[in-house]
Amino acid sequence: MAVKIHRDPKKVALIGVPSSAGSHGPGTERAPAALRAAGLAARLEAAGYEVIDHGDTPTFPYQPDEEHPRARNTAAVVEAMSALRLKAEVAVKSGALLLILGGDCAITPGTVAGVRRYYREVGVFWMDRDADLNTPTTTPSGCVHGMTVAHLIGRGAAEIVRFSADMPMVREPNLALYGIERLDPPEEQVLLSTPLRAYYAADILRRGPAATAREAVERIHSQQTPFILHYDVDVISSPDFTACGFPAEGSLDASHIREALAEVVAAPQLLAIELCEYFPELDASGAAARFLVDLFAEALAARLRTLTAPPVPKEPEAEAKPGAEAAPAAPAQASEGFPAAEEPAAAAAQPESAAAAAVSGSGSDATATSSE
Repeated sequence: MAVKIHRDPKKVALIGVPSSAGSHGPGTERAPAALRAAGLAARLEAAGYEVIDHGDTPTFPYQPDEEHPRARNTAAVVEAMSALRLKAEVAVKSGALLLILGGDCAITPGTVAGVRRYYREVGVFWMDRDADLNTPTTTPSGCVHGMTVAHLIGRGAAEIVRFSADMPMVREPNLALYGIERLDPPEEQVLLSTPLRAYYAADILRRGPAATAREAVERIHSQQTPFILHYDVDVISSPDFTACGFPAEGSLDASHIREALAEVVAAPQLLAIELCEYFPELDASGAAARFLVDLFAEALAARLRTLTAPPVPKEPEAEAKPGAEAAPAAPAQASEGFPAAEEPAAAAAQPESAAAAAVSGSGSDATATSSE
């Protein structure tokens, strides 16, 4: 069944996922409420967005699970993903950009499954200091949030790998890891033999955060494939951000991440943003929550300005001389702001046309294909 989705660049759909089931302890289940209290919706509305708040899923708190030491709380993680999937499906169909407030990193398959209800393929830009490529056989902790990328590409706990009818949930060439610098030995081995796009923090510093982010967005085929941005707050070095589960000094500071986010969030094919692993109890003053609100409000305000800017007037065409061959027709322009998002199979078959779509106006009609 094909569904015509009108993507409105002025709409943002908020979804809260108060879950710490996949984490190493409680805390992240309080993040959606703390981020709302920090004024997130008001900041987005002040930037010009219409904010539709879809509320929170049920709460899925961390519980000790010694019966399953290799994949703790998997049943609760699947419940959290299922609840998110239902809300994500509704929000995607509305044409809004999804802003998902986690919660721990284990929730991502729920977002992917919700998006893939209407889009045949989806990419993921994974901004995190950790690769999250462990599986129940390699994990040092048994925490499912450290296995999320593995689950997305079809490895790991069977209950999660088979969560969606689409397997794998994300093709490896359509997934980029940005900012990684903490790897377990088994994860290092995976990265030696996979087409995943891995951008290490040291290389990002050498090449520049913005330039590297642009390349990463292009490499996950974002001209043809809509994508999700997953943001783990620990990608920023702890001197700049400490309200996370594993604070540590790292290579990337707040200015580096701000540069990178500006590039990623501006991409027209971005469908959803996940903000994960914020611990409010480590933020007594609320300064970290306000920082996150500022960080994403600034990036989203710039996105809106770009996507709603009036089209640049065309230069008048020179009158053709007698006998001269006509110039080839210009590529078709996308309507009202977004690349023309045809059914993904058609887009893949005509990459040049999709890549040529211009960014202008205020929205587009996208024909998306249901996978169910």
